Amino acid sequence: MAAANTSGAAGKQNRGRMLISCPDRPGIVAAVSKFLSDYGANIVQSDQYTMDPEGGMFFIRIEFDLTDLEQRKPRLEADFAGVAAEFSMDWSLSLASQRKRLAIFVSKEDHCLLELLWHWRAGDLDADIAMVVSNHPDMAPLVEPFGIPYHHIPVTPDTKAEVEKRHLELLEGQVDLIILARYMQIIPPSFIKHYQNRIINIHHSFLPAFVGGKPYAQAHGRGVKLIGATAHYVTEELDGGPIIEQDVQRVSHRDNVDDLKRIGRHIERIVLARAVSWHTEDRILVHQNKTVVFS
Repeated sequence: MAAANTSGAAGKQNRGRMLISCPDRPGIVAAVSKFLSDYGANIVQSDQYTMDPEGGMFFIRIEFDLTDLEQRKPRLEADFAGVAAEFSMDWSLSLASQRKRLAIFVSKEDHCLLELLWHWRAGDLDADIAMVVSNHPDMAPLVEPFGIPYHHIPVTPDTKAEVEKRHLELLEGQVDLIILARYMQIIPPSFIKHYQNRIINIHHSFLPAFVGGKPYAQAHGRGVKLIGATAHYVTEELDGGPIIEQDVQRVSHRDNVDDLKRIGRHIERIVLARAVSWHTEDRILVHQNKTVVFS
C-alpha cells in the first residue's frame, strides 16, 4: 500500500490555527494576542484583513505554538469564549497535527484526481485521502496503486435519492472535506447542507458565457483569448458558490479545440490543488458568498 509522505508532522504537534471573523473595532488583535500570551502560546504567523475600518468586517488567521495543545484545547476554547462574545466573533480553533480527511468524487476525467493523488503521495497535501467515490468504474485502476479505497456507486435518474443516502452513509464520520474532481453529477441540496462550505468544485471559467455542453468548442467558435478555471465551495446555486481560487492562460487563433481542452485541464488541476491545500491548512474564511483566503 502506498503511503503519503508525512515528514514534518512532529513539528506541528503543538501548532494551533485560529480563524476569526467579526465586526471591525479597535482592540481585536490586542485581545486575541493577550489571551494567547497569557496562556503561554507563541504566535508564529498572523494575517488579517478588514473590509472597512468603519463598520466593516474583520478577518484574522493566527498560527501559534502551545505546549500540550491537544490536551489543553478544550479548556482553551472554553476560556476564549468570553473574548469571542465580547467582540461578536465567529471563530474556530484547529490543530495542525490533526490532518483533514478527504473524499474525492470523480467521473471519467482523470486529470484533477491524479493531481491530488500526486500531491498527496509527495507530501505536498497536508491531509489524508480517505476514499475515492465515482459513478463509473473507470478510475479504479488509477487509484488502486495508491492504496486508497475506491467506491463505485452508479447514478441513474431513478436512483439519485438512494445514491445520496449511500453517499451520506459512506462519508459519515469519515471525511472532513469533499472534492468534486470533475464529478459530473448535480449535488442534492440536502447533501450540500450537510457539508456546508466543505465541498469544493472545479470547472472551466467560461461560465456564464458558454453554458451547456461543449464549452471549449463554443469558446473556440467565438475566438476567446483567455481561458481559465474556477474552484469554489458548492452551494445550491449551481456553480455560484464562494470562489476560492481562479487562474487563466492566454490563447490565440492558433489554438484549436483540443489545444483549449488541454490547456484548460492543466489550469483546472493547478487551481483545484491550490484550493484544496488552502482549505486543509485552514486558510479560508467564508463571508456571505465570498471568501477571504490567507494564502
